[in-house]
Amino acid sequence: MCRMYAEQVPDRYALTTRRLRLNGQSTSIRLENTFWHILDDIAAAEGMTTPGFMSKLHAEVIELHGEPANFSSVLRCTCLIYLEQTATPSHAIAAE
Repeated sequence: MCRMYAEQVPDRYALTTRRLRLNGQSTSIRLENTFWHILDDIAAAEGMTTPGFMSKLHAEVIELHGEPANFSSVLRCTCLIYLEQTATPSHAIAAE
């Protein structure tokens, strides 16, 4: 069972650091490559650049909840929410 997870290409979980500006502040964020790819997809779907999307998300999180303790975790969870929302439910496939 775990073999399909264990056999994944190591580049998927390799860490990459990107430098960007979040609401005017220069920072760097380190995430696994898979999360960067998903964030790039989300940004493109929103008609934004990835840094632009991340900056907007950061501003909205601050507005709603204050400064996040770990923005990288917010980004990872954002990716999971996106995947959950774009996934086709298994029961919908069976109904077709």
